[in-house]
Amino acid sequence: MNKDLILREKLALQRTVLANQSTFYSILTHWPCIFSGGFNHQQFIRLEQQPHHSICFIGISILLVCIGFWNFRIQNIKITESENTLVIIKMI
Repeated sequence: MNKDLILREKLALQRTVLANQSTFYSILTHWPCIFSGGFNHQQFIRLEQQPHHSICFIGISILLVCIGFWNFRIQNIKITESENTLVIIKMI
């Protein structure tokens, strides 16, 4: 087995892990802005007139966090499966 191929595959997996973590952290840093935007929106427009705008911002932020957690978990499962495949190839 070519050692360069194995090293390249390991480095590709590490880049994938870092990209997955970076995406997850960016979601974690952006959702509070959207969430607080929902509450701050109440200061500019009376809640009685436009309640659905604030609720929409808060709902989007919660949905964004749920999608972020779900995506992070799915990608980690795929990365683990790829690492297991790489170990099997190395053993052959």
